[in-house]
Amino acid sequence: MYLSPDTPLPKGITAPHYMPEAHGTGIVHFGPGAFHRAHQAVYTDDVLSRHGGDWRICGVSLQSTSGADALNRQGGRYCLTVPGNSGPDRRIIGSISGALAASRGIGPVLDLLAAESTRIVSMTVTEKAYGIRRDTGAVDISHPAIAADLANPLEPAGVVGIIVAGLGKRRLAGLPPFTVLCCDNLPDNGSLLRTGVLDFAQRTDPDLAVWIAENVGFPSTMVDRITPAATPELGADVASALGVRDEAAVETEPFTQWVIEDKFCNGRPRWEDAGVLFVPDVAPYEKMKLRMLNGAHSLIAYTGVLIGRAFVRDVMADPVLRRLAVSHMDAAARTLPRLAAMETGEYARALTARFANPAIAHETRQIAMDGSQKMTQRIFQPASEALDAGETPGTYAVATAAWMRFCAGQINGARYALRDPLETDIRSIFDRAQGSAGRIFDGFSILPGVVPRSLSERPAWRRAVTEHLSDFLNCKTSAAFYDALAHKA
Repeated sequence: MYLSPDTPLPKGITAPHYMPEAHGTGIVHFGPGAFHRAHQAVYTDDVLSRHGGDWRICGVSLQSTSGADALNRQGGRYCLTVPGNSGPDRRIIGSISGALAASRGIGPVLDLLAAESTRIVSMTVTEKAYGIRRDTGAVDISHPAIAADLANPLEPAGVVGIIVAGLGKRRLAGLPPFTVLCCDNLPDNGSLLRTGVLDFAQRTDPDLAVWIAENVGFPSTMVDRITPAATPELGADVASALGVRDEAAVETEPFTQWVIEDKFCNGRPRWEDAGVLFVPDVAPYEKMKLRMLNGAHSLIAYTGVLIGRAFVRDVMADPVLRRLAVSHMDAAARTLPRLAAMETGEYARALTARFANPAIAHETRQIAMDGSQKMTQRIFQPASEALDAGETPGTYAVATAAWMRFCAGQINGARYALRDPLETDIRSIFDRAQGSAGRIFDGFSILPGVVPRSLSERPAWRRAVTEHLSDFLNCKTSAAFYDALAHKA
């Protein structure tokens, strides 16, 4: 038995305060994974409880089918678990109406995008899925999805190509466009996605590109809620609490934040009544989160994997590693503008507590994946600004050397997959370098769109990173790496 609209809920588990099936679908979301189900879908569920409206969400999985099947089997419902001091708080979320798997056919997805009821298309598909160059904003024609969709724009498989095709169908039907709402950890994500979409459209349908430029809203956003991947243990706990299986269950921390630039072209839910902060400029909030939270997360992830710590909380339980993470937050904070709504010291203290939360099992390996897509905005850009301001390379160099050492793909005599879209290129760097820290640094510095030249060409940066990396390369075991790291904390 699975969770369904008819499942009687045990005492203490909250049901939606509205009848989900009485509300239409107005949002299409690409990537209805754990984070979306713990974040945007929850805010929307809160708004539906307060105001109603046709704002339910249809998820679209770009590659997998299992997530869509699980949601559809359960009528879109799932259990959200938030651990607390007095026990877990569980509630059923009803804001998702169902899901499509694009790999089973793009036709139904494009029809959904072209439906008059669709007013917002949002996404959490990870940084690597877009295929947009960070340096120019143009699409990367070597990206597999971009290359395939440029060759066959009417049967797209990638998120940019699908958005353009969906907007094209609306234009031909004489319908107003939908707002494109990127919720991934990309710098200035709305503007970056707009530039990439326009470039793709210009290459395939110049008239459509003009229409998009004149009519479509691309708000920038910042999203924040630490959400581990679902585990069998969570599934068993939720099944015990509900009395039925829930294959879409998600567990997350109490903290949640969503900051959005209010640039919608076809209406939106009253998310502000659920706690969303609408601002004219998201950039200061985005930088704070990318540099302090995500930057520290990357440092924790790469050092954590190499010393054998499975979860972020395990890293933070070690006083040496905790001190290193806090030092990095402090360094990142010095690159940020002041925010009237939040003080960086307060934010750092909150992050430290959130990372150390013993109830949240956030895997270091999960955070470590796709480093080539994350390090630029998390580490390299603030490092460049810090050096411009007269700061030392500090923990930026430690994090960079730890990433490079992680990319060697071996510790304690065992090999592991990098899970990075540039894994082949990275492996080639190590093959050619033959153990030389300087050659490895040089190889990483010429990876396309990863390390800014303004940083890689600084002698002080090269010297600091290669010194740390040389030490780390000599560490063949987790114990040796920990000892080397302890001398740098």
